[in-house]
Amino acid sequence: MLFSVARKRRCCTKFLGTRIYPSCNLCTMECHAQLSVSTTQTLKCTSSSNVQSTPEIEKKYVHRVYDAIAPHFSATRFAKWPKVASFLSSLNSGSLVLDAGCGNGKYLGLVPSCYFIGCDISAPLINICADRGYEVVVADAVNLPYRSCFGDAVISIAVLHHLSTEERRKRAVCELIRVVKRGGLVLITVWAKEQEDKTLLNKWTPLSDKYVEEWIGPSSPRVRSLSSSKLQSIPEMEENALGEPLKDSKDMSGLKLQETPTPSCEEGSNLEMGSESGSIGQNQQEFFVPWHLPYHRAEVSGASATALANGLAKKDDKKGAVVYNRYYHVFSEGELERLVSHMSNAVIVDQFYDKSNWCIVLQKTL
Repeated sequence: MLFSVARKRRCCTKFLGTRIYPSCNLCTMECHAQLSVSTTQTLKCTSSSNVQSTPEIEKKYVHRVYDAIAPHFSATRFAKWPKVASFLSSLNSGSLVLDAGCGNGKYLGLVPSCYFIGCDISAPLINICADRGYEVVVADAVNLPYRSCFGDAVISIAVLHHLSTEERRKRAVCELIRVVKRGGLVLITVWAKEQEDKTLLNKWTPLSDKYVEEWIGPSSPRVRSLSSSKLQSIPEMEENALGEPLKDSKDMSGLKLQETPTPSCEEGSNLEMGSESGSIGQNQQEFFVPWHLPYHRAEVSGASATALANGLAKKDDKKGAVVYNRYYHVFSEGELERLVSHMSNAVIVDQFYDKSNWCIVLQKTL
């Protein structure tokens, strides 16, 4: 479902609306055939009625968090990954590139010879993109607002790991493939469980079996494996101090926030978080990853006061920050390839590990 966007936003409404056929004078019979195949493939990816229903964990620990930290998050997002930049630069001049999960739009317009359109679930981030003059719209990764066979390429950078079930991640991949033309390319990157820097402290909170069952629900279609050993902390790439506050952060400067006793979860929700002692399962893949929003940044939005009052964030006076937890499903080696292996209308043309991320490039065949 698309959300309403500010009037000032530049939005390509003529491209919106999934699976809408173009008029006959703009399309060939071949394109109609591609659309039919793409629609069929999409239907195969939506066998569960729960796929498009956003789980509460994503609403509270992904959507609301990024809405609250958007200005600070954007300020840390400026460096471009060389691999992503290289992929975009390799596209033919005049290519239409879709960025699904564009964040603050750092890749939009990177290649002047290509045309870019971005979307993201976070309205505040989309506002930042719009203020920069980009073509953007608020949308969900599992229901992209573009007709089938629309773009020449699509990128999904650090997005899939925020989806909490296997079926939702599969659906997102189906959508990425659906919106590109036959022969179009799809670049996907996700955080890896296997990290380059093994000396990092474990700053993450693992989700326990009880949390997964009671919060996400036993009926959620997913493949999870939780046991016991240790996993090193996973860094946010290209982010100064992992979102931690600047050293000159002073106090709340008048921001009226109440201290909450809960670490980050709702009080009374009966959720058990994993141990912080370092005893983390070798197969653990579900985590809460902290984002430190400096007190002086928290003044930008009243969302922090609400988050603290609801127990969705906590104050860390020692670091001078409001701490939010973001949900992540980190990918193990080979998991991303297995996720796309059931796709009958795309093939893997490249796969690699870069900056503690698993990456894959698909090409649409039908």
